[in-house]
Amino acid sequence: KQGEGPVMVAFWSLIFLLAFQLPHVARGSMVWLNQGGYEDLVIAINPRVPEDANIIENTKAMVNNASNYLYEATQYRFFFKSVKIIIPKTWKKNTTYARVKTESYNKADVIIADPFLKYGDDPYTLQYGGCKEQGRYIHFTPNFLLKSSLLNVYGDRGRVFVHEWAHLRWGVFDEYNNDAPFYVSTNSGKASVEATRCSTDVTGVPVFQECNGNNCNERACRYDGQLYEAGCTFVPDKQQNIRTSIMYMQSLSSVVKFCDKDTHNVEAPNLQNKICNFKSTWEVIMESGDFQNSSVLNNSGPPFEPTFSLLQTQDRAVCLVLDVSGSMSASNRINNLYQAAEVFLLQIIEIGSWVGIVTFSSTAYEKVSLTQITSDTTRRSLTQYLPTSAGGGTKICEGVKTGFQVIRNKFQNTYGSEIVLLTDGEDSSMSTCLETVKQSGAIIHTIALGPSAAKELDEFSKITGGLTLYATDTVVPSKLIESFSGITSGSGDITEQSIQLESKDLTVASKQWINDTVTIDKTVGNDTFFVIAWSNYQPRIFLTDPKGKQYGTSDFETENSNTRAARLGINGTAEAGDWHYYIDNDSTQSQSISVTVTSRAAASDVPPVTVKAYMNQMNTAPYPIVIYAEVSQEFLPVLGATVIATIEKDGAAAESLQLLDNGAGADTIKNDGIYSRYFTSFQSGQRYSLKVNARGRNTTVRLGRRQNRALYIPGYRENGKIQMNAPRPEFSDEEIQAQLGNFNRIATNSFVPTISPGTTSFPPGRITDLQAYIENNAIFLTWTAPGSVLDNGQADHYIIKTSENLLALRDDFDNATTVNTANLVPKSAGTTEIFTIKPENLTIENGTIIYVAMRAAATTNLTSDVSNIAQATWFIPPKASVPSDDEDNKGGVNITVIVAIAAGCVVAVCIIVSSTVCVLQKKNRRKDPAIRM
Repeated sequence: KQGEGPVMVAFWSLIFLLAFQLPHVARGSMVWLNQGGYEDLVIAINPRVPEDANIIENTKAMVNNASNYLYEATQYRFFFKSVKIIIPKTWKKNTTYARVKTESYNKADVIIADPFLKYGDDPYTLQYGGCKEQGRYIHFTPNFLLKSSLLNVYGDRGRVFVHEWAHLRWGVFDEYNNDAPFYVSTNSGKASVEATRCSTDVTGVPVFQECNGNNCNERACRYDGQLYEAGCTFVPDKQQNIRTSIMYMQSLSSVVKFCDKDTHNVEAPNLQNKICNFKSTWEVIMESGDFQNSSVLNNSGPPFEPTFSLLQTQDRAVCLVLDVSGSMSASNRINNLYQAAEVFLLQIIEIGSWVGIVTFSSTAYEKVSLTQITSDTTRRSLTQYLPTSAGGGTKICEGVKTGFQVIRNKFQNTYGSEIVLLTDGEDSSMSTCLETVKQSGAIIHTIALGPSAAKELDEFSKITGGLTLYATDTVVPSKLIESFSGITSGSGDITEQSIQLESKDLTVASKQWINDTVTIDKTVGNDTFFVIAWSNYQPRIFLTDPKGKQYGTSDFETENSNTRAARLGINGTAEAGDWHYYIDNDSTQSQSISVTVTSRAAASDVPPVTVKAYMNQMNTAPYPIVIYAEVSQEFLPVLGATVIATIEKDGAAAESLQLLDNGAGADTIKNDGIYSRYFTSFQSGQRYSLKVNARGRNTTVRLGRRQNRALYIPGYRENGKIQMNAPRPEFSDEEIQAQLGNFNRIATNSFVPTISPGTTSFPPGRITDLQAYIENNAIFLTWTAPGSVLDNGQADHYIIKTSENLLALRDDFDNATTVNTANLVPKSAGTTEIFTIKPENLTIENGTIIYVAMRAAATTNLTSDVSNIAQATWFIPPKASVPSDDEDNKGGVNITVIVAIAAGCVVAVCIIVSSTVCVLQKKNRRKDPAIRM
């Protein structure tokens, strides 16, 4: 750009650099690689964890051990160099604890928190995306860090951390499968049943444990159909001679490596094979940016031991820095700002927080110094300092610097404080305060209002770890309220945060009315507010609670005659159930009317259902954007919700997409509470707002269990003797269902695509859930139909190929055997497809394994990537038995019975994960597939 000085050039250079780090920034991680050492790893303790100094000491020991193990596992490349541990403010103050800066619990790489429902202490990593995509966070429980008895179950804590770190940092997946623990293999030259593992050199024995109360006995597993009976587990030998693999069973003392190309088990029905297309974990790690930008270190051990900084969170301090320049008088912006900021002060900001207000145009003014919110009276007193008029130029840096000064006047420094910066304009001098912002130790949340807000604004958020929000111009404040509602505390105490239950705006014709329902579920209800806003004349309002109590217009409070909004606060805890509202526009003109409802948790010991909205632009052509919504009750995924994403930008019609948790299309794993969809109607450099509405209904929603959990070792065999661990804790169907009812949630975010689509036309989406099984000399296939454009529309035709060689099918799909699909017409995206193949030149006999893969095509030249590879198997076990009451691993082979079992039990059943066999689940899991992998 002409006339730019060196500072501005540096500013744009930073923007250019950050454009290539969006996946990292989107996750919130501050970790960076410094000559093989990971710096600024953040580990945060949840404020509801009781104080225990051993948690800190054991965490340090875990990281120290992990650093050494990681260094050996990555062949002398990586180690942990510096770690920050965030202590909650609920723990006693200590002079050795520093103040947090831009670090926070909700952006931590590792969180330490109790599990929900108190069942199990499985470490896990929350992963949204596919292979090579970084995860969100690692979760350890206090019990995992404190109880030595769990070392037998999971192994050394440092080793477990490296297992989870590989999930988090490099986007690899587990090499075991709790729901498909065995599969049919032909690696030995003949068909046999093998444990799902990597490598196949791990030795052990299949074991079935029968328990009567606390009295348990072990016996050999029996066949049930093609595989072992449900409940059969693989018990490894404690002493092994193998070195792989960390993503299977890092607890074995001999295991010090990731599976590589030479040791990888491509047959295993695990997520690593399915999601990473049969690549070994080490191959994926070698393709990472970390590996490409590092080299082998000439040390036998890590060159540095990890250093630890202990930081403690403080009271929340927020300064609103609000634009009142002349352009804010257009498009009803100043009025919308007033109403949205009023909602923030009265309903969103948490009790005990400190709040100040600064306005800026050509100059900046402190409107009110930091004031602690101790009551509703304090909240109301702060609203009188909100701006109601606009005029002058736009000096964003002046506003930010004044905001910093307001905070320093109270706390001496700005560490850990927050600025909420809202503007609708541009400021060519923003680069002059860039260094001040970086050094402040404060978090800056930015709200870009309208189409002309400075593009550089987002960088203030990125370099400080703040939220980047965007609101389109509307005549009512609902869009701006949605942005303010997302600026909640990052402390980790979800029970104190405001939750948005509803946000909608409609145009209502003269003398017409609207009615709808807002559900207040039993996990929320405290501090519940209904806010009705309008563009011209106050409508008549009627509201009825679930017990029939009625509220009218006179019950709603209006601050002053110039405020086009009315608010109703519900005393105590709002009644759980459906609240019905009726709004009558009795004016002579049509007008816009918006409805906003917020609430907080009903009880401190029952976490509310929450929804979080994210986006990620894929880094491979044609660079689609994936929209994610995480619906959860604390740490457990909520399944069966209806999730709608609405994407908007100024000057364009809104686009709505239903997000799905079906394991197809953009969704990586089925039933993990992460709802996903592709978004393709975008232009690079444009701001887009994202709003997610998640609704649950009592008859469909349920809780699930987190994926990517560390392997719970059932036991070990040592010197021929089997020693079992206690069974993994499970929760019942009743507990899963009892915690949920009807609910409604709103979450918002924004994004700016950095790369233009690589093509004017997106291809059909890759099929990721192809399954296959053999029955009556035919191969039956099922899959979810993709669209003509990724996961939207309808493909034109399918191309199906088969092979007796898995890798040949993956690497040379076009030359594999073609299946006649002339009579197969694709259905619309998201529909389940079923197709039968009758092989003409293949005799199906015992031990037959056929691999199947496919592509979807929109046109001759526009086809999807090759699908996952499904395996269809016909296998008669060598020693199947039909157990009787007096039989214990005895009995001969009755071929007639075996064949009957094989034909009647979904023979060679479907392998969900990329290849295998419809595995019979444990009896308690058959009831509810929600807690499967």
